[in-house]
Formats: sequence, C-alpha cells, structure tokens
Amino acid sequence: MTIRKIPFGKPILDEAEKQAVRKVLDGDILVHGPVAKEFEASFNRYTGSPYSVSVASCTAALHLSYFYLGIKAGDEVIVPAQTHNATAHAVELAGGKPIFVDADTTTGNIDIDQIEGQITSRTKALSLVHFLGLPVAMDRILEIAKKHNLFVVEDCALAIGSRYKGVHCGLHGDVGCFSFYPVKHMTTAEGGMLTTKHKEVADKIARQKAFGVDRTVSERQIPGVYDVTMLGFNYRMNELAAAMGIEQLKKIDGFLNRRRQNYEILSKRLREMPEISLLESTHAEFQSSYYCLSIILSPKVSPKRFDVVKYLNDQGVGTSVYYPRPVPHFTYYRSKYGFSENSFPNASRISYSSIALPVAPHLGAEDMEYIADKVKDALVKAV
Repeated sequence: MTIRKIPFGKPILDEAEKQAVRKVLDGDILVHGPVAKEFEASFNRYTGSPYSVSVASCTAALHLSYFYLGIKAGDEVIVPAQTHNATAHAVELAGGKPIFVDADTTTGNIDIDQIEGQITSRTKALSLVHFLGLPVAMDRILEIAKKHNLFVVEDCALAIGSRYKGVHCGLHGDVGCFSFYPVKHMTTAEGGMLTTKHKEVADKIARQKAFGVDRTVSERQIPGVYDVTMLGFNYRMNELAAAMGIEQLKKIDGFLNRRRQNYEILSKRLREMPEISLLESTHAEFQSSYYCLSIILSPKVSPKRFDVVKYLNDQGVGTSVYYPRPVPHFTYYRSKYGFSENSFPNASRISYSSIALPVAPHLGAEDMEYIADKVKDALVKAV
C-alpha cells in the first residue's frame, strides 16, 4: 500500500481569506478598525452570544477574565488537571493559585464529583475545559458555582461548535474563551475571542485589552487625545486576523460536519480493537466539535506508546498527544507546589497512555480507513 501523507492538522485557507487580507492591506487601518468589530458581530451571530470581544489569543482571553475579576495573591481558582498549561498559567499570571481537580475517566473533562471538595473560602472562580470539544455537564457546574458564589470561566479553545443542551459552549458560564490557532477548528493565524452574557464584563474587558484607555481610535474627537481609566494590556486582535476570521466563520459548519463524519468512520473501526479504548464523544445532551480522536492504550500496550507513534508517523499518519502530562506534573507546577508523580491518576492515565489521531476537514473517508489500518498494524507489532 502506498504511504499516505496525513498531517495531524492543517489550516484550510483559500482565495476568500487572501482577498480579505489584501483588502485590509490596501486600506489604512491595521488595528483598532472596523473589521475586528465585524468579526465580533459575526461570532455573536454564530454562537448566539450577546457580546464578543476579539483578542490576541485564547490565553489573553483567559488572563483578561481573571484580571477583570480582580484575582490576586491568596485567591484560588479551580482548574482541571487535564488541559493545556495555558488554563492554569492564566490564573498564575493574574497572581492567583490554580487548584487542580482530576479528570473524569470516561470523557477527559473535569471530574465534577471532586470539585466541591477543593473549594475553600479563598476560591473565587471555577475554570473548566470542554476537553477535545466534548462539553462539560454545565448544569452541575452552574449549580456548584451558584452555591459557592463562583465566577465561571469556560475554556473553549477546542469547542467552537460544541453545544450543551442546544446552547453553545462559552455561554453557560460568565465568560467563554476561544482559540483560533492554525490547527484549531478555524484560524486567524493567531487570535482568540471572549464571549459573555454580561454587558458590563464585555465593556470593561474591551477597555482592558487595549491599555485601559477610555475611548478607541474611532471614538476620539481629537486624534491622539484620550484618558487612561484603568490598568490594561495590549491584547488586541489586528484587522488582518479578523479578516481571516470572518471568512473562516462562513465555512465553520462545513468544517465541523466533515470532522464529525471522519470521527464516526474512524471510531467505528477503532472500537473493534481490544487493545485500545476511546473517550466518550457523544451524549444526548452534548454536541461535540470533534477536535480529534484520542485513543487510550491498554496497560499491556501503553509502555510501547512511542513505538506505536513512531510506526504511525513512519506510515505518514500525523499524531499528537492531549496532553503530554497533567498540568500539575509539569516542572513549573511540581517545583512550585510539590505535586507527586502519583497525583491525579485519571489525568495521568489519559496523558501517559493516549495518542491523538486526526479527523480534521483536510482529510476524508479514505484517510480514516488508512489510519485505522495503520493503527491495527501498529498494535499487532506492539503486542
């Protein structure tokens, strides 16, 4: 069989994005302009969010959330152990302390049953991640948050298109934070979006993302004249990125449909293989964005995980790992807080035994069949 070339992820851009960027380049405004506002409005229409604020990255959106909340030294924020380090870094950057909670073994999402045991008088917020695009059971999260008066931050870096009970992720809690990194569901090359139901939150964060000035360039009656009413950052999205985002958003439903089709083909084949298990991807009340398909190797095979990865890569199948280790096991967090190797066993099982396989829309049904064949071959060699 001919070896295929199957990248794990690939931005899908065509002439529409190029023309949109050229139009910005032919104009006079590269930042502070109307295109970012148009992208925010488009994002509102797609997600159903009342307010969206374009930002430089998802990490910027997370950091701004805690900055808005006034997180400071001594404050605690509940975060999942199984996530990208940015989820916890944003808390640290604001001066707070992330309090890690282990993963649910069936979904990879935060184990809701363990949350309340970690809440103290210092807890100010609850951060959750819709792991690989599968929504967290938000009714239970909101019940806990209401009981303890906690601000809820949804990390939606992999969850555009994900819905819980018909409502888009990012609109259940107080804020939602999205990523447009090149291999995500849609891209602006680099960039992010913050959604919220609260006008006051949107208005203040829109100022805080731009140095805390009291008026944008278009709002200034005299050019260059403004006041600074609060502390802020330079976390703005530029007009080039926003122009790409507008065009990508027009295609997102097609991208998501292809991801779902690919996932269904590949998961059907993989479920026939006893050496692996799959994280739960569907539920009657959940609509996943199907970012990738993560297989969990059996205890018999997991010691040979990187042999399996090497074989797949040699056969042209791009892979990744979500994530290489639980966040509290990274050197920074272990050194600072003293976590042991035995901590967070569920997140550890996922991190140290998983391989992420591609289902993105640059691929089709034949690619899924090829990936399944190569996974089967790799498992035979590993056993």
